[in-house]
Amino acid sequence: MIIQRELTLDDYIAILRRRLWIIVVPAVVFGIAAYTMSLFLASRYTSQTVVLVEEPAVPESLVKPVIGGDANQRLATMQEQILSRTRLQQIIEKFGLYTDETRRKSMEDVVAQLRKSITVSPVRAMAETRASGLPGFTVSVVASEAYTAQQICTEITSFFMQQNVLIRERRAEDTTQFITKQLTESKRKLDEQDSKLAAFQRRYMGELPDQMQTNFSLLTGLSSQLEATSQALNRAQQDKIFVQSALDQPVAKTSAAVLVDPDILQKQLANLQGQLAALQAQYTEAHPDVRRLKKDIAQLQRKIEEQAVNHSSPQAADPEKEVVADGPRVQQLRAQLYQINRTIQDKTAEQSRIQQEISKLQGKLQLTPAISQEYKALTRDYQTAVNVYNDLLKKQSDSEMATDLERRQQGEQFRVLDPPSLPQKPTYPNRPFFGVGGFIGGLAFGLGIVFVIEAQDTTFRTERDVERLLKLPTLAMVPLLNVPKGSRNRARSTVPDSPPTVISETAS
Repeated sequence: MIIQRELTLDDYIAILRRRLWIIVVPAVVFGIAAYTMSLFLASRYTSQTVVLVEEPAVPESLVKPVIGGDANQRLATMQEQILSRTRLQQIIEKFGLYTDETRRKSMEDVVAQLRKSITVSPVRAMAETRASGLPGFTVSVVASEAYTAQQICTEITSFFMQQNVLIRERRAEDTTQFITKQLTESKRKLDEQDSKLAAFQRRYMGELPDQMQTNFSLLTGLSSQLEATSQALNRAQQDKIFVQSALDQPVAKTSAAVLVDPDILQKQLANLQGQLAALQAQYTEAHPDVRRLKKDIAQLQRKIEEQAVNHSSPQAADPEKEVVADGPRVQQLRAQLYQINRTIQDKTAEQSRIQQEISKLQGKLQLTPAISQEYKALTRDYQTAVNVYNDLLKKQSDSEMATDLERRQQGEQFRVLDPPSLPQKPTYPNRPFFGVGGFIGGLAFGLGIVFVIEAQDTTFRTERDVERLLKLPTLAMVPLLNVPKGSRNRARSTVPDSPPTVISETAS
């Protein structure tokens, strides 16, 4: 009846007094039973070691390591490699583990059982230290014997140390070989680009974009030279006309005909014909200088013919009538004319040469935009190849230093902080824990029984129970009489048990 209302502390104390043995006995029995059962369980010993991850001996700012990535991921990878079937089978055969199990189970099941007994857990980094790295990890091994657990833990730890060194050296060497291969390929491409650029420069020598300003300067200088040469040629031609007119003037003659040396006339004719050929190469037939030279040549040819006729006549044979045709002044004029003709020839040739050079420079300048576009493409490809080559060359140097660092074992290394421990007592079963657990379980079981008993109990124990049931106020209660034990037993045999008489007032 007490469960049907709100309980107070006094109610709980009363229940505890009435049902104390129901609570205590199961707790004691369960505790003793659990402890006794733990005595028959096979003992398990745990050997544990702590491995620290040491930073490289050389700072990363000087030698950048080639092995990057998450340290936890590398640890997980090593764990899978070390706890592989091949490695664990070697440990089982080396230490003679699970002799009885190997007769009844397959090797895969035995290896799986050993793998479950090995635990590798990373150590959490403090916030002030290597928050982004792996400060270390622990290796725990559970075995049926303490010495066996220590041996297995030592072997697993040794595997981690060796595997770390092997993986780091192998990755460093593979990285160096890969970069070296890429560097060789980059050098080949750079040589190809260099050859293309050199061939292009040889092919378009003088027409490259960086020579454009030089070509402009040369063109300006040649234009000035052409103008000066043209002016000198014009002056020479004017001087020639003046001298030629002086020679063409009539000379005082004797009564006899004036005779001129035929060789001189032939030389004059040859000079005039040479000048005509030079002018015809530059000008048309309608040019005044060409027409004038043709007229002079025609006059000179007639003169040569007339002199030849006079020389063959009888009068020409008379030595008394023959006079010297050329005086000192005429000879001086002819020498001056010869020199002027030479100057005209030189200036004409120089003018032609300068014009050809100007035409070449103008052609180069016209081709410069198209050549510049192709040259920029070749230069860009060449510069890209140079940058790639230099970058790979630097990476190869860094990789070689990092590889040498790993070979000397001065990079990131594993160091055993505490050697694998030799357990002095088993970690399983924890007999005190079993006893306490059994006691708590028995206590809970006893409390459950008390709850069930109290829920089914309909006894009125307090006036509140009566008032709750009858919903009437209680006037008085008849207390229990202190009857001797013997008399109480006789009374119980004659009078049936009944609750105490309760006198209550009926609502009017």
